[in-house]
Amino acid sequence: MPRPLWAGAISFGLVTIPVKIVSATEDHDVHFHRVHLADMGRVRTRKVCELDGEVVSQDEIGKGYEITKDETVPVTDEELDQMPLPTAKAIEIAAFVDADTIDPVRISDSYYLAADGQVAAKPYTLLRKALERSSKVAVAKFAWHGRERLGLLRIREGAIVLHSMKWPDEVRNPDELAPREVEVSEEEIEQALQLAEGMTIEDLSGFHDEYREALEDIIATKAEGKPLPAPAEDGKQDKGEVVDLMAALNASVAAAKESREGDGEDATVHEMRPSKKTTRKTPAKKTAASKKSTASKKTAKKSSAKKRSAS
Repeated sequence: MPRPLWAGAISFGLVTIPVKIVSATEDHDVHFHRVHLADMGRVRTRKVCELDGEVVSQDEIGKGYEITKDETVPVTDEELDQMPLPTAKAIEIAAFVDADTIDPVRISDSYYLAADGQVAAKPYTLLRKALERSSKVAVAKFAWHGRERLGLLRIREGAIVLHSMKWPDEVRNPDELAPREVEVSEEEIEQALQLAEGMTIEDLSGFHDEYREALEDIIATKAEGKPLPAPAEDGKQDKGEVVDLMAALNASVAAAKESREGDGEDATVHEMRPSKKTTRKTPAKKTAASKKSTASKKTAKKSSAKKRSAS
């Protein structure tokens, strides 16, 4: 079992369930050191006091809250531990909600809750079975890394999972990011649904981090003193190119169909004709406007030349 990150209890009404928090995920990223390129020596961060310029050791460093530019209040770990919070050493279940009412954008890190000792076995199993037989998840409050957090409890493969969540006021309003209203035809929507259907899969286990694999290959190649391979050609479309939406959808659906047929799966795909609302005269208008602009520029140049000649 991975090293527990926290030990406490789930508070479920009058039921107490001793648990330990264990991280549910692993970090497989490739991590780099900062080095001095001249001799490859490690470059480290020095903790320096800005008042006296002296390097400070870890045992001399504490927490402080800046009230004004000239006043900072120190806060010790002991003071934080003694805060009168009911969630200081407990994951307190506050409510149950339908699972589909939780906005995924509010979910942050995930942890497994392991039963801490034999005394926790029965109440742990009770809560697990109650969650399994309902379509609900538990909303809880708990203290973590010096602050109170909102959490979500659900079941994954027989284990209780704790997801830390953002508070409602921590989620930004996306209204200002949405594009202006544009007209989309029913044919285009239907074709997009066909594309989604053609790309539907049931298992995500086949996904892997291609960037990390390529990075590991580069590191291995450099370690062996071999030349690096030529960079792959970027097949992505130029951002400045105007796209025929219906043609792009048709091409995407056809590609999805070929992919599924290659995997031995059947796919029913219907090619959609451009809707009547979709106009193809836009490029012509742009061309006409461009020619008109060019003609105007030529006329302006001729007039300017005549003026200079007359003078």
